[in-house]
Amino acid sequence: MAAAATAAALAALSSLHLSSTSLLTRRNLRTFSHIKSSLSPPTTEFNISFAKPKPKPKPKPNPNGETLSASIDESSGLELDDSGPMFIPWIVRDENGNLKLQSTPPARLLQAMADAKTARKKKKDKTVAAAAEPKHSKAARRFYNENFRDKPQRLSKVLAAAGVASRRNSEELVFEGKVTVNGSVCSTPQTRVDPARDVIYVNGNRLPKKLPPKVYLALNKPKGYICSSGDKESKSVLSLFDDYLKSWDKKNPGRLKPRLFTVGRLDVATTGLIIVTNDGDFAQKLSHPSSKLSKEYIATVDGAVTRRHLKAISEGTVIEGIHCSPDSVELLPRQPDFPRPRLRIVVHEGRNHEVRELVKNAGLEIHSLKRIRLAGFRLPSDLGLGKHIELKPSDLRTLGWKS
Repeated sequence: MAAAATAAALAALSSLHLSSTSLLTRRNLRTFSHIKSSLSPPTTEFNISFAKPKPKPKPKPNPNGETLSASIDESSGLELDDSGPMFIPWIVRDENGNLKLQSTPPARLLQAMADAKTARKKKKDKTVAAAAEPKHSKAARRFYNENFRDKPQRLSKVLAAAGVASRRNSEELVFEGKVTVNGSVCSTPQTRVDPARDVIYVNGNRLPKKLPPKVYLALNKPKGYICSSGDKESKSVLSLFDDYLKSWDKKNPGRLKPRLFTVGRLDVATTGLIIVTNDGDFAQKLSHPSSKLSKEYIATVDGAVTRRHLKAISEGTVIEGIHCSPDSVELLPRQPDFPRPRLRIVVHEGRNHEVRELVKNAGLEIHSLKRIRLAGFRLPSDLGLGKHIELKPSDLRTLGWKS
């Protein structure tokens, strides 16, 4: 049946009585008279219509200087424009089974071509997705989780790292029932959580999945600033980082602002090096007495310094019930810019007011005190008072920290 239909269609095309075969290949033909097919019943007619002709183009000169004009079909008297696309007739059967001639492909053919194109695209996307997700063995995934993936942390530590509050205040929030984990109220600060997986709310606010990046800064503390943020009546060293936090969103778009705090403390009258960070583990390691990090101070004193004074300082004194002695004491040479005597004192215990108590116990009075070194990191000589720099990984290693 299909073969007979195909043969009939070919015969119909060959028997079309057209005045010229070139007329079917021109877009600007108007309307033909009714065309009859010898294989169709006598009543079968084809009414072929074409688009309106384009405006007559202007003659264009050829390279030889002659003017080209549009060609004219002598049999029909119509102008033929060779620039138009070729017209391809389609012979299909209508609903009654009769053959008809149309200028567009059948709808079923167009739909089949579209379905084939969509199927090829889906197959290609599936191949790309499979290549982008390589499969790893259980041993490889276990090794990654144990060595590279962040392990669950205590809830209070996560809240402090997210900038909600200090670790102590975060514990109070948990005890007060203001923190929920995965829809349930959590009252234990030691609960292990993973911010990337667990859903944590504090006072009705969702905790972000990504915590702020770790920040390590070295500040040249000026005189008159305290190292805590609780006392609103005194100036805090954290206020010196207001401009740094204001520009945070521009330098780190989409990242939470860190909650900064100092590593250890310097009293209000002491100047020099102080480390500021948002890494609680880093601060705990550096400030804990077991780290035994050496701290170097320059103490400017009033009056003359004798050998007896140096011996008294090196023998140490009792502070808070514990005998403390410095690692080294040295009288620095006199300089024109510093009329008062200067002592270089190195300690490692870091007791409260330890250097001041050592000098006071020797019978001397401190005029000014400045910390210039912590472990292997020395305060840059060109860093002005109230200014800070970001610590590099090499600087952190000199402080004994391996991130």
